[in-house]
Amino acid sequence: MIKSGWEIVIGLEVHAQIASKSKLFSRAPTSFGADPNTNIELFDVAIPGTLPVLNKECIELAVLTALGVGAVINKLSRFDRKHYFYPDLPLGYQTTQFYEPIARDGIITIGSGKTIKIERLHIEQDAGKSIHDQSMYETFIDLNRAGIGLMEIVTAPDLRSAKEASEFLSKLRLILRYLNTCDGDMEKGSLRCDANVSVRPIGSDKYGNRVEIKNLNSLKFLEKAIEFEAIRQIAEIESGNDIIQETRLFDTNNLETRSMRLKEDAVDYRYFPDPDILPVELSDEYISSMKARLPELPDQKLKRYTESLNIPLKEALVLIAEKSVSEFFEKLNSLVQDSKLCTNWLIVELFARMNKLEVKIDDERMIKVHMLAQLLLFLKNNEISASSAKQGLDIMFESGKDPASIIKERSLMQISNHDTIKEIIICVLSENSLEVERYKNGEDRLFSFFVGQVMKIAKGKADPGIINELLKKLLP
Repeated sequence: MIKSGWEIVIGLEVHAQIASKSKLFSRAPTSFGADPNTNIELFDVAIPGTLPVLNKECIELAVLTALGVGAVINKLSRFDRKHYFYPDLPLGYQTTQFYEPIARDGIITIGSGKTIKIERLHIEQDAGKSIHDQSMYETFIDLNRAGIGLMEIVTAPDLRSAKEASEFLSKLRLILRYLNTCDGDMEKGSLRCDANVSVRPIGSDKYGNRVEIKNLNSLKFLEKAIEFEAIRQIAEIESGNDIIQETRLFDTNNLETRSMRLKEDAVDYRYFPDPDILPVELSDEYISSMKARLPELPDQKLKRYTESLNIPLKEALVLIAEKSVSEFFEKLNSLVQDSKLCTNWLIVELFARMNKLEVKIDDERMIKVHMLAQLLLFLKNNEISASSAKQGLDIMFESGKDPASIIKERSLMQISNHDTIKEIIICVLSENSLEVERYKNGEDRLFSFFVGQVMKIAKGKADPGIINELLKKLLP
């Protein structure tokens, strides 16, 4: 818990790996999981005489992302060289956009309704990977990731809690996935986050010295790191110490930050325009064509679900929380044409079985959307009961058979013939004459008893609507 009287000020720098097929300045592939140092070309390892060739796809996906977060596209942007010397950076500099980024002034609205400003979105190269756990004496370098295109998305210092920071990153990741511009997989490192954290007394308009926490790779660790760092800074200030502007790492085992290095300023990186890369010039026609490619984004989808499909907000938020779930729902509802039925069965019945079997909606073991639609159409048309539909769904997961075959094999078809149900009701009433008398004398709650007895004889297959209708007529 943050001590009362203090306020946290947070800005995020999110590094999203562009979902392009090849790297930013070479034709080397970007596939994850390849053998070390196989996804490389001569330029990626800084062989003298090799030159960068800008990947058009990376520009397109960055522009789409910028438009997706409501940013202003800069018609002219440039690449610069940011100099620092790490073993996994063969060139000795990172190609980035420091002076003139590709976009600026975006916004994202988080769950509380608060709007977070995105100051800039720029494109840059990723570095390689240093591996320290393979040997006690050596560090290994894998350059597969070196040169992959990144989008760095920088917020204003608008966030005021670890929870808000987590909500922002979660919302940004969702937008990226809807746009297909980054897969957002934090475990694989394709989405990483640095948090700039400072504290100040509540009511102060002066920012404190900020500390950067590097490479946070999960929402949980983002929150834990910010909370620990804020508490640490408050304790330092209250002890009479100054906060040093530095870069810290988050120890995920001990859940604490520790010093990595003093924080560099821009002058330390000796930025200057990259002489080998021409400026990126975008026309109004190009920007308009990219706007036309924008899909329906999460906030738009949420509005349509709640207003046009009349789905309650709580359930609608579940449906849009993953792009794959939303797509599954859209296909299901287009086949069944009943948003309430589809929502309930997807969230309640299907999710419960998926969690139990540890199946994701896009797994091979997942039942196909058209098969679930067939089952729900049987239910919608009163051809099977809800309990039979649940039984059928279980069997579908077990066997992979289609609903029609299961319903036929297990005799799950609902009894909807009025004469058949009437005969059962007459039988029930004659065998329960005492209960009939009690019902006549005002014990209305016995109505559900008669329904249950009819269902018992019909083995749960009688249409409940018809049972209720006929019982009301046949009971004295």
